Amino acid sequence: MLKTFQYPRFAYRSAPELQLAGRTGHHPVVVVGAGPVGLAAAIDLAQHGVPVVLLDDDNTVSIGSRGLCYAKRTLEILDRLGCGQAVVDKGVTWNVGRTFFRNEEVFRFNLQPEADHQRPGMVNLQQYYLEDILVRRAGQCPLIDLRWQHKVVGVTPLDEGAHVEVETADGRYTLHADWLVVADGARSPVRHMMGLDMEGKVFKDRFLIADVVMQADFPAERWFWFDPPFHPGQSVLLHREADNVWRIDFQLGWDADPEEEKKPERVLPRIQAMLGPDRTFELEWVSVYTFQCRRMERFRHGRVLFVGDAAHQVSPFGARGANSGIQDADNLAWKLKWVMDGRAPHTLLDSYSMERVAAAEENLLNSTRSTDFITPKSEVSRDFRNAVLGLARDHAFARALVNSGRLSVASHLTSSGLNTPDSDEFVGRMHPGAPLDDAPVRQPGQSQESWLLGLTGQRFVLLFFLDGVDELTPQALAAWAALSAPQSNTDGHHTPVETLVILQQDAAPPAGVNCVIDVRSIAAKRLDARSGTAYLLRPDQHVAARWRQLRWPEGLEPVRAATRRALGEP
Repeated sequence: MLKTFQYPRFAYRSAPELQLAGRTGHHPVVVVGAGPVGLAAAIDLAQHGVPVVLLDDDNTVSIGSRGLCYAKRTLEILDRLGCGQAVVDKGVTWNVGRTFFRNEEVFRFNLQPEADHQRPGMVNLQQYYLEDILVRRAGQCPLIDLRWQHKVVGVTPLDEGAHVEVETADGRYTLHADWLVVADGARSPVRHMMGLDMEGKVFKDRFLIADVVMQADFPAERWFWFDPPFHPGQSVLLHREADNVWRIDFQLGWDADPEEEKKPERVLPRIQAMLGPDRTFELEWVSVYTFQCRRMERFRHGRVLFVGDAAHQVSPFGARGANSGIQDADNLAWKLKWVMDGRAPHTLLDSYSMERVAAAEENLLNSTRSTDFITPKSEVSRDFRNAVLGLARDHAFARALVNSGRLSVASHLTSSGLNTPDSDEFVGRMHPGAPLDDAPVRQPGQSQESWLLGLTGQRFVLLFFLDGVDELTPQALAAWAALSAPQSNTDGHHTPVETLVILQQDAAPPAGVNCVIDVRSIAAKRLDARSGTAYLLRPDQHVAARWRQLRWPEGLEPVRAATRRALGEP
């Protein structure tokens, strides 16, 4: 099997620590696990100027059919990591999902109901391709030391970091890490070494994954069947992948024998019954899985920080695993950089745990509800589900109850203590804690459009809306210059804020003013902005604060206060 992808084999390199006295080296950050989340964390930190040692006990990307669906927010993060376009180019773009009950379509949804976003609602791409793209991107970052076949065999947390024992073909060595980021997957050896556990629920059901290679004219959509005639009494999911590969998930039931169900003589008839007798295909990958919904109580343990599946696990319905993990890395990287540089207190990293635990709870709730609907465990639950499905075709109230997997969406960190609460009335979803919505923009005097999200991230940015350049006052220009200069607070931390002026009319701004034209006023509409409206964005593009109208120089203090709050300052 595995006919469409040639697995790379990454070269082992001996560690320089093996040549040192005591075989011990010191590094600012060590990341364990070169899966999608560990790679994303390492790249993000490197782009912030942080040297990273990235350890993995294997010498290739993930084997077989694993993660598949990458949501719009993940693609936007990957854009900032320098590899979003490669994922879109290789993957299969889709927005529409369709749900069937027996022979009838009863529900459909659109992940991207409005136009004028750069990225689609979802891209399907086999995990090994994503990892390969991220590995190549990591290779372009001189601050990343990626070590293949370096196995972590011991971790000792310390007040000022962690000792990491590493085993290689050339012997053992020790790394002293100021900070340890753990991204070593659902079974997380590091988590077990530290005596930590997860709490949650194991679902008693089994699903067969069959990836098949075939030529088919099915649209690039997500299709989900409840009780189809080709697999009665169970559920089936169909996704298109790259390279003319199609993923089919068959619900089997808890009593199914995994080893028997993986045999070709069991798999092939199921697929043929679904596709019809005339459809030719080849098996690419077969596996049987169960799933869990659980998480660690907290993701920070001193100088050790857990991300991705090492911190939380969800069922595959809803594509919340890798998407949530990459958001973990996105949330953590800038905070760790700010703390390491002395620009924020160590308590800022507590907000990483609080924000991402809240996001994990939301994912677990949605994942559990989806799983309970898909795999009812009593006749009463099954009868209720089938009644909902039977009504859904004609009744909106029933369609709202259909749950074949609430798909991954960006986390809105509304309860975060880093947010400055609104003091003005706004409409729309761009409240403090929300990730910024994209919008088309244009440089003054140019015809080619670009995207708002491409102009933010990695730093604090103040979006300031104006109707035209005639409203640019000397007081405003002086205030923005003061914001962009390193500013000191009572603890000696320095946090410049860059102002991006969003104009509603095309005109040449004064020299030194960073501005764009709001194409068709889409940004203003999405942010409910008027002339004088301002939004403060965190380095991860989440809204930290907003004001209906800021005047200058009076606006300096509210912006600075909101910045301090976003950094966890008292």
